[in-house]
Amino acid sequence: MALLVSFHGGNRVIAWVLLLLLSVVCVQAGNSAGSNRVNRYRVEQPERLYGVQGGSIEIPFSFYFPGELEQIPPMSILWRWKQSYGELIYNSSSGFIHEHFKDRLILNWTQPQTSGVLRILDLKEQDQTVYFCQVRLNTSKGLQKFHSNKGTHLTITQVVRTTTKSPSMVSSVATTASLENSEGQRNPSFVNIVATVGVIVATAVLITPICVLMIFLWWKQRPAD
Repeated sequence: MALLVSFHGGNRVIAWVLLLLLSVVCVQAGNSAGSNRVNRYRVEQPERLYGVQGGSIEIPFSFYFPGELEQIPPMSILWRWKQSYGELIYNSSSGFIHEHFKDRLILNWTQPQTSGVLRILDLKEQDQTVYFCQVRLNTSKGLQKFHSNKGTHLTITQVVRTTTKSPSMVSSVATTASLENSEGQRNPSFVNIVATVGVIVATAVLITPICVLMIFLWWKQRPAD
């Protein structure tokens, strides 16, 4: 109305045009605000995490919903893997846990918290995939479901195990090696002893017949009584 008063005659048309433009801008702003309210239903979680096979990993998450909700509605947290609407692996309401993750999933979250952590224990090679957090709100306007668009891609690495020998094993190996070396390369003093004994035995074998022959000749030549 202030614009209509300030303009006279033909300028009144310009005032009407300005009012129409102003109303259009207000409507667009209202629509934009409404869309922003809708977009406030969202879940955030890290895009990528790394774990070690046999270890554990924690996937943090947080979610947001419109602030105009007068009371915090009943909530439930669901987790899916491989796809955003893929196979269900956890349900906080029913306590359901996928058979593959039996005794390996722990959800650190309690209502009315809007953030928490999903912990996976005893990581396996098959656990390497994408995990999606889904939130369900039972509002007065009905059930609201929303989830993370990208999810969290979990990469599992394997541990390279190195075996170390105990001192007793090392001692045993060393003793065995020493015995093998002694068999392959005999002690020189031992060889000398064997050679000496061999010479003595050979000498005795040669001398014994001569001694017997001399005794026999002596016995033949002795005078008869």
